Amino acid sequence: MQSLWMIVASLLFASMGVCVKLVAESHSAVEIVFYRSFLALLPMLALARLRGVSLHTPHWRWQLGRSAFGFAAVVTYFSAIGLLPLATAVTLNYTSAIFLAGYLALAGLRLTSGIVAALLLGLSGVALLLRPTLHAEQLLGGLLGLLSGALAAMAYFSVRELGARGEPETRTVFYFTLLSSLAAGLWLLFSERHAVDMRSGALLLGVAAFATAAQLAMTRAYATERTLSAAALAYSTVVFASLFGIILWNETHDGWSWLAIALIVVSGLAATRRPVAG
Repeated sequence: MQSLWMIVASLLFASMGVCVKLVAESHSAVEIVFYRSFLALLPMLALARLRGVSLHTPHWRWQLGRSAFGFAAVVTYFSAIGLLPLATAVTLNYTSAIFLAGYLALAGLRLTSGIVAALLLGLSGVALLLRPTLHAEQLLGGLLGLLSGALAAMAYFSVRELGARGEPETRTVFYFTLLSSLAAGLWLLFSERHAVDMRSGALLLGVAAFATAAQLAMTRAYATERTLSAAALAYSTVVFASLFGIILWNETHDGWSWLAIALIVVSGLAATRRPVAG
């Protein structure tokens, strides 16, 4: 089930990325993050009540850390999407799996040679599929993309710890949504804001809906001991993004691209069979 939840999350995240790229033409990254979080706040509160999940948490430090890292990761990621081609931004953001491996190693978990090989295989597949190139004028976007990957890995590490402590995913996503709304709202008090029309409103609603559903699926996927397995399967977001490109923008892929997709799938399957040693 962990594998299934991560694949669902990847499909939803790819859908969110399409909406973000389109609405970034008229709104800043912080505005997108605010609407993404604020529009999801009440539905998340309703879901918590429906599931009978208390909002009281004995692990508020981990919740605060997860929310802070997650907010910073989303802002930098959306900023990178606005400055770079979508494929390049996704590639840089998905270095999070490599950063996550380093964090877990520092936390005392021994990485098996199999999981390391699977992660490297997946990353090489991403690089082959997207073949990102950064020009001088895209340096800021490239740095923001890499930073989003490092911050996202720290957020995923916090999600893992919260799951190990028995925190339900609904509570974790609610606090992330709440604190992101507050942080982005405060930021917008001192920055430029843009009017929302029918098109941008629909796209912002799509960002919020896809992101919230993806967060729930991802949180459940990461709330197990096999964190790196979920991280490897997260590469499937690239596969879904490629398919969206074919369907929506008539993008074509050569033989090398399909080989890359195969490498990513093999990476995910291999990672699920080679857990991290204790």
